[in-house]
Order: sequence, then C-alpha cells, then structure tokens
Amino acid sequence: MKKKELRSKQWFDNPNDPALTALYLERYLNYGMTRHELQSGKPIIGIAQSGSDLSPCNRHFLELSSRIKDGIRQAGGIPIEFPTHPIQETGKRPTAGLDRNLSYLSLVEVLFGYPIDGVILTTGCDKTTPAALMAAATVNIPAIVLSGGPMLDGNFKGKKVGSGTVVWEGRRLYAKGEITYDEFMDMVAASAPSIGHCNTMGTASSMNSIAEALGMSLTGCAVIPAPYRERSQISFETGKRIVDMVHEDLTPSKIMTKEAFENAILVASAIGASSNCPPHLTAIARHMGLELDIENWQTLGHDIPLLVNCQPAGEHLMERFHSAGGIPAIMQELLKNNKLHKNVLTVSGKTVEENLKIKIDVDTDVIKSFANPLVENAGYIVMRSNFFSSAVMKTSVISEEFRKRYLSDPKNKNVFEANAVIFEGPEDYHARINDEKLNIDENSILMIRGCGPVGYPGSAEVVNMQPPDRLLKKGINTLPTLGDGRQSGTSESPSILNVSPESAIGGDLLIVQTGDKIKIDLNNRRIDLLISETEIADRKKNTKIPVLINQTPWQEISRKMVGQLETGACLETESLYLDITNTKGMPRHSH
Repeated sequence: MKKKELRSKQWFDNPNDPALTALYLERYLNYGMTRHELQSGKPIIGIAQSGSDLSPCNRHFLELSSRIKDGIRQAGGIPIEFPTHPIQETGKRPTAGLDRNLSYLSLVEVLFGYPIDGVILTTGCDKTTPAALMAAATVNIPAIVLSGGPMLDGNFKGKKVGSGTVVWEGRRLYAKGEITYDEFMDMVAASAPSIGHCNTMGTASSMNSIAEALGMSLTGCAVIPAPYRERSQISFETGKRIVDMVHEDLTPSKIMTKEAFENAILVASAIGASSNCPPHLTAIARHMGLELDIENWQTLGHDIPLLVNCQPAGEHLMERFHSAGGIPAIMQELLKNNKLHKNVLTVSGKTVEENLKIKIDVDTDVIKSFANPLVENAGYIVMRSNFFSSAVMKTSVISEEFRKRYLSDPKNKNVFEANAVIFEGPEDYHARINDEKLNIDENSILMIRGCGPVGYPGSAEVVNMQPPDRLLKKGINTLPTLGDGRQSGTSESPSILNVSPESAIGGDLLIVQTGDKIKIDLNNRRIDLLISETEIADRKKNTKIPVLINQTPWQEISRKMVGQLETGACLETESLYLDITNTKGMPRHSH
C-alpha cells in the first residue's frame, strides 16, 4: 500500500515551489532544527499544549511535554509544541463555558493552517477535552487524547474531601454557622493536594473518561493520577503511538463513529458522569457530522446501573478509582453484559474488545458489578415540559433525603408538586435566597433563568442552588432546582438542568412566576406548569425578552452564533466545516 503523502511536505519539501518552500523552511531552523530533519519525510507531530499558569489543572503538561517528545522522537517523528487557548473552570469569568468554542476555533486554525501531520491533544480541565475533540473532528488529521490526570485524594481532618464537592458541603456548614470563614477556606483547599484536575467524578474526570470510551486515548489513560509515574509513562507511549497513527492514516472519523458515541453514553451512565457530558458529547458528534440526539441519553443510558462508588454520587475519589481498575474495568463489566459495541476501532489500532483483553484486579468496594450496583437505573432522565423542549436530570445523585421527601409518596411514587421561586440569575439568587418574604419552604422549587449559552453568556454552573440558611439549619440540605444553565459536575444536587430553549432567546421559562405550581413526574419524564393554556398564551403575549449587554467582542460574537444546550451549544456553522482537511483542500499560501 502506498504511503499517504505527509501534509507537512507541502510546507517543507516541495520541489515544485522552491521559493515558498525556502520561505517556510528557513524560519523553523532559527532555533536549532535542521533542514535534514524537516525534509526527512518524518511526520511533524503537534503537541497541543493546554498547560499554563492560568490553567493550574493542566499546568503539569509543561513538564510532561518532555516525555511526550521523547516518545515522538523514538518512534521517528518530529515534535512541535504550541499553546492552546487557556480554559480553567475555576478561574475564568463569567464562565469557562464561553471559552470552549473559542478554544475549538483557535485549535482548528492551528491544525489546518500549520505544517502538522498528527496531533496530541493534552486535556484535563473540563472544557479542554471537548474543545480539543471538536477541533480534531473538524480537521480530521490523526489525533490522540492525552489526559493530564486527576489530583491525589484530598484529606481534611481524617476525612476524604473531593475537589468541588467539598465546596457545597462547606457552604452548608458555613451557612449553618458550624465553621468559620478560615475553616471554610482550609477545608476546600485541602481537596487540592497535588497537580492535576478534579479528583471527584466531576466534569474533568468524566470527559477524560469519555475520551477513553470513545477510543480516542490509550486504554487506561483517563484517570491515572497526575503525580503518578504511570502518567509520565503513558505520555511517552502516547507520543510513540501518534507517529504510527500518522503512517496508518488513522483519523478521528475512523474512530469516533456513531457506535463509539453510544459506547461513550453507556460508560458515562455507568460512572455517574457529570451533567455537562450530554452537551459536550453532542457537540463533538456534530463536529464529526453525526447526529446524537439528547434522547439517546435516556434510551441508551437510563437503564445502566451506577458502577462507580466515587464522589459526588459515592464516597471515594479518583486515586482510589484508578487503583480499583479505572475505566478499563468499567468497560469490561459493560462488555461482559453485552452493553458495548465491541468492534469499534480505537487509537491503539485495535478494537474495544481487543484492548480489554487484559487482567484487572478489581476493587469491588469502588467498582461494582451489574449484579451488585451502587444504584439501579442510574443514567440520565431527559425531561419534557409545557414550558421547555428538553432538560436533563442526573439520577445517580438523588440522595436518600431527597428521595424520601419528594419521591416516596406511596400513592404517587416519583411524582411531586412544588411552588416556584424565580431568580433572575445568580446575583438575584444570592441577594434574595434568605429573604423571608419569599416564603421558601420544603415545598418550593428554586428556579433560575438567564443562565444559558446566550443569556449568561456561555451557560454558567449556577443551577445547583442551596436552600435558605434557615432550612439548612433545620436539616433540609437540598431543594428541587431547575434552570436554563448548567451545574458543576462535582455537585450532588439532583437538579433539572440545561433547560432549552433558554429564556434569553424567548424560551417559555420566561413565563413562569414565583408562586406558580410546578408538577415534576419522573415516571413520565414531565415537568409542567400547572396553569391553563389560556393563561400560558396570555403570559407569552406579555413577556419581553431581556436586553443583553456584552462585555467583550467575543461575548457578542458568541451570542450571535451559539446554539442551545440540547444541541451541544455549538457555533451554528459546524455542518459547513466537516473533515476540512479532505473537503476544503490545502490552505492558500501566505506569500
């Protein structure tokens, strides 16, 4: 079989255009590379460097890149490292959700416009993974994901504390007056004891696990803790593997098939993955040219049991999950129960089934079996309504307290009614949650709007609202919540999230008023506003869409182009730019 010509040859070794070849070549020699290297026929491997001081969850890639380069060179490739747009979930305001599409755009331009034959996508913090995979899908050159791995397990006063999850616990204790400000700070800081991303099954660990489930990273890569020697070792192996992938022309389109996305949904359901996964996975699929309807999370994933005993749905953290068997153990259990597409190709060049022919000593305290799961039917419920098109609810985090209070009426199990309390964004919530005039009690549902991809902008993680302090002091730790924004993957709140269409574009969440009765029916997957059709029509006539103010040029551009959470919150141009390396031709010359 004839080898496919390398893209980089068009820059560095094109005898048909010596003038431009010389122009492209000479500047890459000025820091010590040689003409022989660049004209040797060796593939140029890009390292999409997501680590920086602004991105502490990914910062250790600045050191790991040396091992990545070692692997690339040993396999006969030439590494070229470049920065990606920083995305740090806990650092970026108004929300890192705003930057996912911006990072995607930036990476597409680099991969398409520079002499790169294959790329290692360094991922870690929440949005870095979907942004990288969206770009890889669009450009469709050989690509492989290298997760940076989670932090070591946190510990505070002899108790496991997980990043993100401990914040919600600390908030409750602080609101009750049980800890001081300094104790609150120390408690949360204890959850971040090392380099790496969140050590809970938050969005970061969830999305890196999904990358492995999709077949886009080497088996076992997703949850190796960042400080472990195995993290450096798999960085080396990933560097080696991408060179072979270039020679094999093994591109994302051959790996991220419809069956691979279905596998990802099944794995996400089994691990109790973040509620941010549905929009991110949908976005990746759309950039691959595949339709992944939100309903797939219900039809494929809802009946899957929760197999991972990790926070926020369980008790352990990622370091223990890794030693218990990690994602390979989960995929083996799903495969054993005929739940995975076993013949899907992966970046290893082997199928899912071939990758999983390994012996794993499973720690059954952390990783459960289908016969003995942590929770039955633990996937997502996709909700419909008379005031929105879709929303999702993560059932694996429904606590016993919540279930007993709201879902255990023997005459009407999994059904309850609540009185709406409306907040116009998180600022309004924080200002008024303790206002006794709102009459918030255990029969209330806290609802927030103006928090979607257009409204916030970017869609913020603000739906997991706490009850007022006086209810917390009475032991009521969770109220039903609903909104057109997102929720942190580290949260244990069973919120109704990602309401689409959002209020900022005229979604009917706008017509709901404080005091309205809301019926939640998990059996029929319905949430309904209990007013007449006539009243609904009258309110729609009198509703005004809020005026939005942009603070930056990107906010304005994003708001004009972004879609809704149920369709991935993509820039609504993705169908025009599929497999661009093969469909759009080479980029034009610069001189």
